[in-house]
Amino acid sequence: MINRVVLVGRLTRDPELRRTNSGTAVASFTVAVDNRTKDANGNKTTSFIPCTIWNQQAENVVRFVHKGSLVGVEGRLNQRSYQNKEGKNVQVIEVICDSVQFLERKEDGAPSLIDSVDSEPAAYQPDPEPVEEPAKKNVSSIDVTDDDLPF
Repeated sequence: MINRVVLVGRLTRDPELRRTNSGTAVASFTVAVDNRTKDANGNKTTSFIPCTIWNQQAENVVRFVHKGSLVGVEGRLNQRSYQNKEGKNVQVIEVICDSVQFLERKEDGAPSLIDSVDSEPAAYQPDPEPVEEPAKKNVSSIDVTDDDLPF
């Protein structure tokens, strides 16, 4: 079975960081994603997808993104249920994130590379100019028998 989700959208609110009883970090946030369909008036529609991320990645999301930030989310769909304070059963469908990519520049003038919560930010390095290599030994003739060729 396949259960993969990839979303690109904007956070609808600042992520919330909580800790489990054992101290594990968990963050929740909602991503607004434009739908392809339009409503009866011809206006675009939006889906609001709840997301959860765990451990160090949760702490990084809370530290580096905020309401309105453009993010890429990769993970899996999860369905769970619980009983609320009034005793009603509540069903929740959410994305459990494996990776959250930060798709915008940091506002404090940091490098413009896209950063990820599962990798260290890197400084921008332009591609080096191509350098002509000195002439090398002619390799246009190689001794290969027809039996060695895969076709």
